[in-house]
Amino acid sequence: MKKSMLCLGSLGLAGVLMLTGCGKSDDVLVVGTNASFPPFEYVGGVSGDEIKGFDIDLARQIAKDAGKTLKVENMKFDSLIVALNAGKVDLIASGMTITPERQASVNFSEPYYEATQVVLVKKDSTSIKSVDDLKGKHIAVQLGSTGDIMAKTFSQQVTAFNTGFEAIMELKNAKVDLVLFDSEPAASFLDKNPGLKMVELEFEPEFYGFAVAKDKVELLHSINSTLNAMKQNGGYDALVNKHMK
Repeated sequence: MKKSMLCLGSLGLAGVLMLTGCGKSDDVLVVGTNASFPPFEYVGGVSGDEIKGFDIDLARQIAKDAGKTLKVENMKFDSLIVALNAGKVDLIASGMTITPERQASVNFSEPYYEATQVVLVKKDSTSIKSVDDLKGKHIAVQLGSTGDIMAKTFSQQVTAFNTGFEAIMELKNAKVDLVLFDSEPAASFLDKNPGLKMVELEFEPEFYGFAVAKDKVELLHSINSTLNAMKQNGGYDALVNKHMK
């Protein structure tokens, strides 16, 4: 990526050297993610600090096809689009749902995964049987997520957290009535929290996409080319089998 003239003009040379987003190497693809969304992105590995997941493996193939080395930057979900448009990352790979509001500020790749929202409650709870039952409940969500946006249409009692893990802990501690979360991460959290259960309601499907800045037309084309090739050569299905239940 070429050095940003905006960075040079507003920060001066010393500031540019300190800012990650300015002067990134052309042979590195910098991916922004929020690694608290298993199985799409999470922290694990032998060292305990490696960022892994379905999105990360897709991004690694995107980088490889572009002749670049992948670098992953872990940050808060609600800061990802800001970081992208500031040039600090080249693309967002973070289970990000394609919405008209987000499309106003970024471009999305072709959809690569279909998901939906689900409700997590304590195992002995019987209060949530339909979407109408969400009205007025105290709902925990991940900040900036689709669940965060949706929850506010049901209740004025919405508590947003930086990670899904924190939202789950709030439910386990009986400080909220439910967690509204994406289906696959919800299933992943259930594996480690047997005292909770999932309630599937009639929510509209959502579609995840990789986000790039509006002026990154070539990168967007490269991402779509890799996704299409992986869907044709079996690479995409192999990653689904590796990461999903």
